[in-house]
Amino acid sequence: MKRRIRESLFRIWYWYVSKADKHADVIFMNYGYSDNGEQIPLDSDNEKNRYSIQLYNHLATETDITGKDIAEIGCGRGGGLSYIFKEFKPKSAKGVDLNKLAISFCQRYYNLEGLSFQQGDAQNLTLEDNSCDIIFNVESSHRYPNMKAFLMEVKRILRPGGYFLFTDFRFDYGVEEMKEDLNNCGLSILKQREINKEVISALDLDDDRRRKLVKKLVPKFLHKVALNFAGAIGSETYERFVSRKYVYFSYVLKK
Repeated sequence: MKRRIRESLFRIWYWYVSKADKHADVIFMNYGYSDNGEQIPLDSDNEKNRYSIQLYNHLATETDITGKDIAEIGCGRGGGLSYIFKEFKPKSAKGVDLNKLAISFCQRYYNLEGLSFQQGDAQNLTLEDNSCDIIFNVESSHRYPNMKAFLMEVKRILRPGGYFLFTDFRFDYGVEEMKEDLNNCGLSILKQREINKEVISALDLDDDRRRKLVKKLVPKFLHKVALNFAGAIGSETYERFVSRKYVYFSYVLKK
């Protein structure tokens, strides 16, 4: 029941952002990453999304992407995949998301040859067998009803020797199940780590921007709800990361 309620709230929130964000202020919806204050080089257009971008960069630097066929499952509003496409120069990049409004936004907003977006279910993808060298999944899987089915799809789509670059969080009571699913998915785990500290640091450093976005896009009576989705300092979401009620992790797996 609680999961269904959370999922309904997520759907409403994503719908609202899609309707309210008329100027593409929100192209990233992850909580971000900051490792000991280290900052990657970014141009002025990307600077405002620094900490969300750094979460993608944290994964993207784990293997050579240049000239590869890549996909992001759960691409949201496309900011992360667009950044990777421009910065790391894959041969092709496909973004897939269940949310039709998000995909419609991506198809309008991004116009780069080799970068494409399509609507699809992470647990039943239309991508061909052995068609991707690298698959990204960033802060999306906690919403999937069937993680095992998603991992089976990842294994099917990856080419031999391909990489699955994965980061997300779980309630503390769900971590062992998630680890068991990953251990038994048929891919080799090359690296795993908890990154709560880095996520909290990003939320601290990005707090002012997130609050300004909420104030700009959301009616005042919904500010508390929106600040919680944004992970603002003092929100229930933020405190769950601090207390480790939410455990955030990143993984590098190989087929």
